[in-house]
Amino acid sequence: MKAAIISLGSKSSRWIADAMRKHFEAVDDIYLKSIEVNLYAGKLDVLYNGNPLPKYDCVYAKGSFRYTPLLRSITTALSQQSYMPIRAETFTIGHDKLLTHLALQLHKIPMPATYLASSPLSAKKILGRVNYPIIMKFPQGTQGKGVMYADSFASASSMLDALSALRQPFLIQEYIETGGIDTRAIVVGDKVVASMRRTAVSGEQRANIHAGGKGEAYEMETYAKKIAVDAAKVIGADVCGIDILQGPKGPLVIEANLSPGLQGITAATNLDVAGIIAKFLYQKTKDITESGKTLTTSKILEEASKKPCESMIDQIVTTLDFRGERILLPKIVSDMAKLNDKKEVVIKSQKGRVLIEEC
Repeated sequence: MKAAIISLGSKSSRWIADAMRKHFEAVDDIYLKSIEVNLYAGKLDVLYNGNPLPKYDCVYAKGSFRYTPLLRSITTALSQQSYMPIRAETFTIGHDKLLTHLALQLHKIPMPATYLASSPLSAKKILGRVNYPIIMKFPQGTQGKGVMYADSFASASSMLDALSALRQPFLIQEYIETGGIDTRAIVVGDKVVASMRRTAVSGEQRANIHAGGKGEAYEMETYAKKIAVDAAKVIGADVCGIDILQGPKGPLVIEANLSPGLQGITAATNLDVAGIIAKFLYQKTKDITESGKTLTTSKILEEASKKPCESMIDQIVTTLDFRGERILLPKIVSDMAKLNDKKEVVIKSQKGRVLIEEC
């Protein structure tokens, strides 16, 4: 099987590509900025450096929120022929904090109370009724960038004036006191494969590693793991990072990261997270590929079984069912050959070929 990873070439992406090469026959490392998507009437082409992208069994596309339209277009074009761990619409949802919270709210995933201000006037009204401190942040952004802390109405109003000048929408969110601690979980498939507790540096509210936070291995409780896995499923990602705060009433999801950095959590947990992701991608691709072959074989057998024995095709394509040291033939094969267990047969065999004839 062949695979590709489409990314911005981060260290984490290179780790995953190297790990994938231990499983797949070939793995191409493709630079996202060299990709283009061409749309025609009834046709959608993906080009890399001006040439058609080869066919892959698995494509792991990832990148920052700035490339959301491109990532969604790539995935829309390729998902019919390749296994892709992140769905097309997920790039739009996961790269927008508001859409992420809307999806979480719809599926009753616990999260902090969140408000979207449509104008400075409506924002002022929200600021007048919330409890302080609060968090104000842009819908898009990673690594804790664009996240601001306001401990009073006055400071929040000052931030509002600055934000209004930028003419960008922003979110107002209740502040959960955790002592500057949050949890990063890496979800792969239906499991949390690695998790760490991040602690913000003194005077900083953000615990992100890129903001100076320190990470240490942390074993999440079963309920928190379930919330992380459920959150990943809700947004449509087989591989992602989920950030959780431990609130007074339990764990709360604050963010999903579709392209989580692996350096911090690998160092903190001493786990080969890239290797775990690569193994999952291989196994999932293998299962899908074999499922497709099984489906094709089933259709052939179904069609053959509808025909009278005299007019049946004399060959079918299927896999072998080994039972210990024996090969179990499909019933349709016995029916086609009209073999009788009361008669003796001669079995001739050579590498890759078996012939059974009645005496």
